[in-house]
Amino acid sequence: MGKTMSDLSSGGVLEGGCQCGRVRYEIRGRPVGIYVCHCRECRKQSASAFGISVMVRSADLVLLSGTPGIWTRAATVGVTLDCAFCPSCGSRLWHGDRHRDAVVSVKGGSLDAPLDLSGAIHIWTSRKLPGVVIPAGAETHSEEPPA
Repeated sequence: MGKTMSDLSSGGVLEGGCQCGRVRYEIRGRPVGIYVCHCRECRKQSASAFGISVMVRSADLVLLSGTPGIWTRAATVGVTLDCAFCPSCGSRLWHGDRHRDAVVSVKGGSLDAPLDLSGAIHIWTSRKLPGVVIPAGAETHSEEPPA
């Protein structure tokens, strides 16, 4: 059985990478938050109903192999966002510059272990697709959460 997010509370390490396996990484610290984002940009990058972001300290994200490509796009909140991806298979890996930013957003689908989203914060719910059910009691924000 693979490692889970709870392994990080006991000093465990989570592994992840792209679909083809060329780019691999480890998270060596507890995430600072998990978000389910319903914005149009996250739906497009994940090709799904929402995007999953695991917020981690940049120092805890360690590149094991490969060299990700970087694509920069304008973000809805008026800044630019660096998006790391595998140049071979195109899988999105994280958002943010791990050499400049204190925290980066690892894409949940790139982790080897399945995520428990029961405590995730749902953001940009004003753009949620019809039929997507947010769990009762989940923290929600109609747009970007306050800093």
